[in-house]
Amino acid sequence: MIKLDSKIYVAGHNGLVGSAIVRELKKNGYKNIITVTRNKVNLTDQNKVLKFLKNKKPDFIFIAAAKVGGILANKKYKADFIYENISIQSNLIHGAHLSGIKNLIFLGSSCVYPRDCKQPIKESYLLTGKLESTNDAYAIAKIAGIKMCESYNEQYKTNYRCLMPTNTFGPNDNYTDLVSHFVPSLIKKIHKIKKNKKNKLTLWGSGKPKRELIYVEDIADACIFFMKKKTKHSIINIGSGKDYSIEYYARLFAKVILKNQKIFIKYDKSKPDGTPRKIMDISIAKKYGWSAKIKLDKAILDTYNSFLKEIKV
Repeated sequence: MIKLDSKIYVAGHNGLVGSAIVRELKKNGYKNIITVTRNKVNLTDQNKVLKFLKNKKPDFIFIAAAKVGGILANKKYKADFIYENISIQSNLIHGAHLSGIKNLIFLGSSCVYPRDCKQPIKESYLLTGKLESTNDAYAIAKIAGIKMCESYNEQYKTNYRCLMPTNTFGPNDNYTDLVSHFVPSLIKKIHKIKKNKKNKLTLWGSGKPKRELIYVEDIADACIFFMKKKTKHSIINIGSGKDYSIEYYARLFAKVILKNQKIFIKYDKSKPDGTPRKIMDISIAKKYGWSAKIKLDKAILDTYNSFLKEIKV
């Protein structure tokens, strides 16, 4: 039973999801939150991770630490993505076991599912088909983390669960061009239009692929909800249950940020589309009583305002 004074370690507390988990824990009254920076404990260093966990002895761990990036970064740095992510999650999961820590949540990704699997995507579709080639190294690393949790649960009777969030956005995202995901890249482009008083927006690919988005505060809410909830399932999809085309999102983000200013969209078809459609089946999460709460237009505005603070406008 996790109490308000239980020791909770958030790995990756400076990232998009990790920082939201810390905010949500504080909002819910948890007083003993453990964080550590990379320069003090590099999570790819097995010995340092084990020493840290044995010293701190947290009651619960959230594994939100990962090397992440958009399509170009995933294609260019495949070796880095697979090595660093497998190292981080393996060190934390195995270290937790060796330290006697029985409870953790591992944050996976919707990219673990086959590229062309049936929609909406059920948890049972894992490993039933070929992955999207543009981020297969990252996906394979995440799949290894899922299988590690399942294997430790089976062999060592641990309670290591995996939440599979869909495309996540919100405050504290990465806006660096090469590594940014779809949403931060879109926000930067629309902000540039606003700043320069232009009206042309260039999108990668055809604009036709459909994506499901979820606000990071909803992900954090799900993490706290399932931390407190007993579940039979070790893998649970987390999403909004709604998907729209890239073009639709572009026009919606522009409407919220530009206040109804008209834009013209140009498609750069030399860039890849990625997976044609991706929406999660969230019926298991709903069965336990969790669903996303935050409206998309509010989430967009909050994210944009956070972006303005980050660039100190």
